Amino acid sequence: MGVKISGRYLGNKRVEMTHAESGTKIVTAAPKDNNGDGSSFSPTDLVAAGLGACMMTVMSIVAERSEINMDGAWFEVEKNMQASPRRIASAPVSIHLPKALTDEERRKLEATARACPVHHSLHPETDVQIEFHYDV
Repeated sequence: MGVKISGRYLGNKRVEMTHAESGTKIVTAAPKDNNGDGSSFSPTDLVAAGLGACMMTVMSIVAERSEINMDGAWFEVEKNMQASPRRIASAPVSIHLPKALTDEERRKLEATARACPVHHSLHPETDVQIEFHYDV
């Protein structure tokens, strides 16, 4: 069974999307570099955000199962576009995890992040460099 998301054009290059199961709404706007006002996440911003969130989510699932403490973990992703064809060219991700993790826990979480479904769904030419920092 799939997840349904509906979208409604609001005008001024903005779209309101609704997640059917939860009712949560997100509004996107065209970015400034593509004739928009940049007033919200663009659709490609959501793809980049989804990449980081997916990595963090799957790591948290494995961490919970393995009794690994991920408190305070966070990520940052930078989306870089290319002009022709217009698509995401690169999305480097920095993941910040607790200092106290053992080498084994670090290996497990790093492998999990690299296996996230969003990462595997991106165009094969999208450059995704992942850096792990143990500074939380």
